[in-house]
Amino acid sequence: MHNAEESIREAAKKLLSEKKVDLIVGHEQGTLPLRTTPCFIDKVEDVPKLVWNENCDANLSKYLIGRKERMGVVAKGCDARSIAVCTFEKQIVRDNVVIIGAPCSGLIDKKKVRTKLEGKELLEATIEDEQIQLKGEGFELVLPKKDFVCSSCLTCRHKTPPIYDVFAGTKVPEVEADEFSDVADLEAKSSKERWTHFKEALDKCIRCYACRDVCPLCYCKTCFVDQTMPIWFGKTTDLSDTMIYHLVRAFHVAGRCVDCGACSRACPMNINLRELMKKTEKIMKERYNYTAGLSLEKVPPLGEFKMDDSQEFIK
Repeated sequence: MHNAEESIREAAKKLLSEKKVDLIVGHEQGTLPLRTTPCFIDKVEDVPKLVWNENCDANLSKYLIGRKERMGVVAKGCDARSIAVCTFEKQIVRDNVVIIGAPCSGLIDKKKVRTKLEGKELLEATIEDEQIQLKGEGFELVLPKKDFVCSSCLTCRHKTPPIYDVFAGTKVPEVEADEFSDVADLEAKSSKERWTHFKEALDKCIRCYACRDVCPLCYCKTCFVDQTMPIWFGKTTDLSDTMIYHLVRAFHVAGRCVDCGACSRACPMNINLRELMKKTEKIMKERYNYTAGLSLEKVPPLGEFKMDDSQEFIK
């Protein structure tokens, strides 16, 4: 990923200097180790702020929705797929966006790393030669990168963006992976066991809505949880209210989710929200042979009706 950083900066500088875009949306170094933050650059002299590494985990498509400017955006595979979905849904004007495609070899899961710190403060971190080197007061750790990659990256088959205008760096070949290994244990459970499993997982939810707010596909001006006329359900942390929120949101993104993993990364209670979303993705793949975000033309399954659609669920 590191050899792509200069290419990204060159592409951004060219787009701005030639006035092909008004703004570049990318990543810059964060204030904490292993952290980056979204940045918005409208001056050529600020282009060196742009970075590209295993910590660029924000799905930047979120910042394109509803914007009128001509924008360039640095996009890894899942970002580009989200842009495709939102473009099809007319939330992004494709002609106003220049996608700078960037290769992704996998993002670092900060939550996994944190378990190794045992509460100690991390002061410095570098990633080199497939190793994560961590330093703090009184300790040094070296961790193998492969063991601390985000779960969504482990099964990702689109590490090179399927849609882009300019590509930076070296393309990553598509790898054969069991895309749905994450839901194997879930599918092995009985319906009663699955219900118990989700009750126990979602009982931790504090209804902060971080999963909704970070998701590029949750762009409704008024979310169903915020409606007051009518009020669909309560805003409490009662399990019944919480379950309805997560189940309705899962149906809302079914056939649209690109498994960027942003929801799980944002959850302060460490709920594995990908598990439910990944199951809906598998259903779409098996029933309709559809994968979200690979095309700007193909209509999503829930956006049309075909007489030969599978209806085995109707008894």
